[in-house]
Amino acid sequence: MKYQVGRPGRIVVVRFEDRDEVIGNLVDIVKKEDIGSAVFYLIGGMREGSIVAGPEKYEFPPVPVWRHLGESHEVVGFGTIFRQGDEPKVHFHGAFGKKDRVMVGCLRENSETFLVLEAVIMEIDGVTAKRELDPVSGMVLLNLD
Repeated sequence: MKYQVGRPGRIVVVRFEDRDEVIGNLVDIVKKEDIGSAVFYLIGGMREGSIVAGPEKYEFPPVPVWRHLGESHEVVGFGTIFRQGDEPKVHFHGAFGKKDRVMVGCLRENSETFLVLEAVIMEIDGVTAKRELDPVSGMVLLNLD
């Protein structure tokens, strides 16, 4: 286990409107505000999104199980943002619910707001953590060296 200690920085409150792209807009805000590291919460509605709901099998590199929202869902979840080189990389896990169906997974692609979605981004000052490609897993992972 490795870790670094930081402290809270700025807090950014965001209201996404209907059909706003979520992941790309989070990245844009982080770039505009020059935030190096952050955690964030999402709550509200999404109409589109592709999530990974675990690997097919316990093997390396993992083969992801993809699920697509494809219609309005309630969403709540937590994410982190760390840089890979100069680019912010979002890692978000959430619960996505519609009627009696709930999916939990890692939002990866095609994220789009349904009606309204709120985000609270909390900057982390004083850490140098970054994302790097891990050759064993084939995944971009957090590096704390």
